[in-house]
Amino acid sequence: MASPLITYHLAINEANNRPYVAEEWLQWRQGAKGKPYRFLDFKEGGGIVVSGENPKPKDKRISERLDSPEFLAVSTLGQLAKHPRVSALRRFITSWYLSYLTADNTRTQPEAGAQERLSPTGDNLPNVIQYLKEDHPQRLESILQTLSRRIPRLEKVEASIIPNGQLLLQIKDAPFQEPILAKFASDGTLKMLAYLTILYDPSPPQLLGIEEPENHLHPRLLPELAEECRAATASTQLMVTTHSPFFVDGLKPEEVWVLYRDENGFTQAKRTSAMQGVKEFIQNGALLGQLWMEDYFDGVDVGNPSI
Repeated sequence: MASPLITYHLAINEANNRPYVAEEWLQWRQGAKGKPYRFLDFKEGGGIVVSGENPKPKDKRISERLDSPEFLAVSTLGQLAKHPRVSALRRFITSWYLSYLTADNTRTQPEAGAQERLSPTGDNLPNVIQYLKEDHPQRLESILQTLSRRIPRLEKVEASIIPNGQLLLQIKDAPFQEPILAKFASDGTLKMLAYLTILYDPSPPQLLGIEEPENHLHPRLLPELAEECRAATASTQLMVTTHSPFFVDGLKPEEVWVLYRDENGFTQAKRTSAMQGVKEFIQNGALLGQLWMEDYFDGVDVGNPSI
């Protein structure tokens, strides 16, 4: 039997120029026709929680007070074994992976030692390549094959330990006999390698966030990177922020949300598939990024949007 759908609500307010948690609650519905029931309900640092794996309305409601209204109840109570449902949400959120890759960081020569996941900035790329080579060679081969299709003539990527104990990343192009050091490789090659390493993670996080992948990548690579992102959603949830119409060209209307400010200054979100005429334009051969640049996203101020 499937677990009931849990809803998490969080409202942040401000007082004395500092944010605080105005409201935070968790609720679920028992059965298709059951009434929604909050088993965690906090306001401004105080509230109630119901313990157990299967909290019910008749169960004991425990009053709790956090040390500060700036703290999250899920973060605090989720560390206690007696609140397994709250703990599950805390583990889910803390497992999120957010990427802020920069090409310069991928050029580092870190201390040798395999590491399973790329850091948010990508400064341990050689360590992750070493890990994949030792523990998941087929996955590394898939990454390199994809990279070679996207970047012609790239033949090999190797992480090797040098005498001082550091890890050296080398990249070999097909026309040349000797590889070059990663620090001499192009920004685009290193960033594409890093993104593929993230997207081909053997044990992907439950949610993956990538910020502005277009930086330092050739525009022609961006629709192809969008395809790789779509393939990765078979095993993880993926969110990408971009200001590039070339990346958006590789996406479908139902995959893109436009963020914009309304007349009152509040951020709003609208799916492009819900915008008048967009689907029809796409069916007739238009690309989504082109429609964005030509102001065909109706109902929103697209002068300075973030997608």
